[in-house]
Amino acid sequence: MALFDIFKKKVGKKEKTEKKEQKKEIKIAEKPKKTVVKKEKKEAPLPSKPQKTSPNAYSILKGPHITEKATELVSANQYIFNVYVKANKPEIKKTIEDIYGVKVVSVNIVNIPAKKRRLGKIEGWRKGYKKAIVKIKAGQKIEVLPR
Repeated sequence: MALFDIFKKKVGKKEKTEKKEQKKEIKIAEKPKKTVVKKEKKEAPLPSKPQKTSPNAYSILKGPHITEKATELVSANQYIFNVYVKANKPEIKKTIEDIYGVKVVSVNIVNIPAKKRRLGKIEGWRKGYKKAIVKIKAGQKIEVLPR
């Protein structure tokens, strides 16, 4: 198709650069300018409803450990949870605060070892687990068993 190129009007380099500059000016003029408004940060109290949780929160916390002793500890603002074996105190604290929206005062961890059990002549092992005793701020409450 090189034959048809001879009929086209040839544009000089100066005209090309002028056209490009005009296009740039038009594009720049079309964009609206953004105004930035700084807002003051206010410390809000922890909500009673659960907030958005991190994706690994439920892999750290297996569930509540419900026993007679655990129900008695509720009166002292302490709750017991079964947790992942490799979880540590700061991870557990952050997870409880994220899921339940309460302020955690302290976390104590108890590592329950695996125990040997037998049924007749068959021997086996009962699994070991880790549980965390979480103390929360006075006046706050966790609904462990929904009614």
